[in-house]
Amino acid sequence: MSNGTSQPILSVQQLSIDVGMGASSRRVVDHLSFDLFAGQTLCIAGESGSGKSLSSLAIMGLLPKAVRVAEGAISFEGRDLIGAPERELQRLRGKQIGMIFQEPMTSLNPLMTVGQQLQETLRRHEPLGRQALRQRAREMLESVRMPQVEKRLQQYPHELSGGMRQRVMIAMAMLCRPKVLIADEPTTALDVTIQAQILELMRELQQVYGTSLLMITHDMGVVAEMADQVVVMNHGRTEEQAPVRQLFTQPQADYTRKLLAAVPVLGTAGQPGDVSQQPVVLQVRDLSVRFPVRMGWFEEDKQVHAVEGLNFELRQGETLGLVGESGCGKSTTGKALMNMLAYQGSVQLFGKELNGLHGAELQAVRRDIQMVFQDPYAALNPRKNILELVGEPLLIHDQLPRAQRQERVAELLRQVDMPADAMYRYPHQFSGGQRQRICIARALALNPKVIIADESVSALDVSVQAQVLELLEHLRKQHRLSYLFISHDMAVVERICHRVAVMYGGQIVEIGRRDHVLHNPQHPYTKRLLSAVPMPDVDQKRDFKALLQEFEQPSPIKGKGFEAPLQKFHDVGGGHWVAVG
Repeated sequence: MSNGTSQPILSVQQLSIDVGMGASSRRVVDHLSFDLFAGQTLCIAGESGSGKSLSSLAIMGLLPKAVRVAEGAISFEGRDLIGAPERELQRLRGKQIGMIFQEPMTSLNPLMTVGQQLQETLRRHEPLGRQALRQRAREMLESVRMPQVEKRLQQYPHELSGGMRQRVMIAMAMLCRPKVLIADEPTTALDVTIQAQILELMRELQQVYGTSLLMITHDMGVVAEMADQVVVMNHGRTEEQAPVRQLFTQPQADYTRKLLAAVPVLGTAGQPGDVSQQPVVLQVRDLSVRFPVRMGWFEEDKQVHAVEGLNFELRQGETLGLVGESGCGKSTTGKALMNMLAYQGSVQLFGKELNGLHGAELQAVRRDIQMVFQDPYAALNPRKNILELVGEPLLIHDQLPRAQRQERVAELLRQVDMPADAMYRYPHQFSGGQRQRICIARALALNPKVIIADESVSALDVSVQAQVLELLEHLRKQHRLSYLFISHDMAVVERICHRVAVMYGGQIVEIGRRDHVLHNPQHPYTKRLLSAVPMPDVDQKRDFKALLQEFEQPSPIKGKGFEAPLQKFHDVGGGHWVAVG
């Protein structure tokens, strides 16, 4: 495929990658071909296991030992990369081809400051003096809009937020002004506003330096925002390759159509049912969570005000969305409601006060309130099979004998669309989506009335996410469950929630019916969140430039005697409340 100009800067032809050797070898990428031209953005889109990341590692010559290129060709500016000696590849990496990895914390050296890491990358490729190295590192951090550059150069990776670490990774990848930048899921683990900032930065840097961008993602909203050309992959094979507009308006492959149909799009959800007359099952009043912080010898001890003065209620059969960015207190709120940490204020479940419950009393309440965690792999003990894991609540609370437990576990697995014989397998034998279903089955074991779902679909591929959301909705109707649905994905929240509460700096700043909050936002922070949502629609590209201006989060660390002023709310009408002042 040509863009009508000169030769492609990067060309991949009939690339096939195998894992393992001999009879046990398995093909994971099968005859992938594409051309990337100067100044162009090409997105490789697909779900987990489609071979996207392995293809990018093959280009960089960084495939793991058990993985090899079986056939095909990769050329950069006409040079063959597959047959190139390691020395030549080392000269190319960083200098001509840069790469941003998915998880910045594992890609940055925890023992070196940001300044040292940037200078080391430069030193490897360019013969610069100490002063020039420092200056270039400073300039590159400034170009990725890093606040307080001098301070950041002295800091270690663990002292930076996720968004800042990703900016460091981009600065490092762009230091030598490479001709090609490979970005492997560069925004997956980031909040929606940080994601928008990173996308805008990459756009700006591409324009300034004329870099060609090869972007790997499973987010079709990101594809619509960034791509000129798109390659859709599925289980190692190319399903479709087309210009971005054609792919979104006239997709040819069934898989592409299915992928696009599964993407939750803000503004397309149907009307939720009315639950306003249902009885209140969970009532939260003045909920605050504070953690002590040990300061130096001569400084007064302080507290982290993680959650401050929360008030809301949850009705029978209702799903209340709790949204906001990392660090706003969403997950801390969920854990407080489960009595997993100490808090101040009142939490009542069916009128029974939960604050201060211990031992048998707390155990009895846990029948009615359960939690589904973000990471299903971390939430399941790898040494136990599914019968033991899902059946554990039945053993603890009901002392059911094994035969009855087996019967109940089989029924629970069927409820979450999994075969009964799955109970004899272990967590590592399931995909991420299946593990999340197992976590939901375990949460349902005791027929709870309230489920707290903490980012329970954020780690899942879009088609699996759609299935799990459908399952949660089906179970809600069947069992008249109430959900507190914690998320940072506004389109997912719109698809499943009746009401939405927006958290910022440990406090709720806006709460009301879903349509009111998402389509008529009143608080500046809610407006900012919604303006950052990438749309999987080539005709609705967002301008993220305004988001590059930092929105100052209030520091949660306060003096021990500090009491936050009471939040004042304005009633916009129809149960829509907005914080003022």
